[in-house]
Amino acid sequence: MDYDIFELGDVELQSGETLPQAFLAYKTYGTLNATKDNVIVFPTSFGDQHYQNEWLIGINKALNPEKYFIVIPNMLGNGLSSSPSNTASPFDKANFPNVTIFDNVALQHRLLTERFGVKKVALATGWSMGAIQAFQWGASYPDMVERLAPFAGTAKTWPHNSVMIEGIRAALQADAAWNKGIYTVPPELGLRTLGRVYASWGFSQAFYREECFKELGFASLSDFIVKFWEESFIQSDANDLLAMMWTWQHADISRNPLYAGDFALALKSIKAQTVVMPVRTDLYFTPEDSEYETSLIANATFQPIESIWGHLAGFGLNPIDANFIDSALKVLLERT
Repeated sequence: MDYDIFELGDVELQSGETLPQAFLAYKTYGTLNATKDNVIVFPTSFGDQHYQNEWLIGINKALNPEKYFIVIPNMLGNGLSSSPSNTASPFDKANFPNVTIFDNVALQHRLLTERFGVKKVALATGWSMGAIQAFQWGASYPDMVERLAPFAGTAKTWPHNSVMIEGIRAALQADAAWNKGIYTVPPELGLRTLGRVYASWGFSQAFYREECFKELGFASLSDFIVKFWEESFIQSDANDLLAMMWTWQHADISRNPLYAGDFALALKSIKAQTVVMPVRTDLYFTPEDSEYETSLIANATFQPIESIWGHLAGFGLNPIDANFIDSALKVLLERT
């Protein structure tokens, strides 16, 4: 096991339900300094675990473990932290309670403060759902977060994004083997179909037209759909994916007691030096939504990733896009 566990005890969620014996799986890179102010928090995204964030960490990169103490908390529902697949009955499988972005970040805050005694976060960053959590860090703890860099993700799930989630959920649940979440064998057809539906959203039209999948080592489009997209989900637990979909679909950094649904107020409350990096060709976390959100943050710069790799430009697959993100983080981390 290459990660640690932070036991949270019985946790009351935003819904009012209690998640018993909850826990966060997390991994750290680097060393916490004496003043405990070199912390970078880098939450995971939909379907991902901590190791899928590691492409952005390295001694020659902005997230340098020789300089910073980098914490990757695994999102609830991802199979490592408390999830439908690892929670005891009666809260397992389809009975796992609904978890919000606000819940995730509140528990991550407990991890940083209770386990490590952290009072300042040098940077909160993340991709996709990780970006939403980064935004939540900035809004929930404005006096704690000094810098903020969400990429390929917005501060809430806008309506068209929600429609996309409806489609991938329906693809999974249409498999009879899913059995309303009480399955005895994995709903493999549903998982593979989810991957095929997602294939049209994750990359842009230009990515497919120019056959950029060949740069990833796939000989043909059908090879790419099966080996990249279907295989991305076939090893996942269906209820875990559905739990994360619920969190994603209901994401809104203002939907909590701090801001009572006032989205503009939540964004205006962010004090961090902020760089917002949408992908120009992202089909569901759109640059238009990001530009509007950026306009409401006082110390924010809108810096789109000019790439045809769509949403997955933020996943570290394309060296040019990865370098763009890393370079922007280096500049941001130099700001006082």
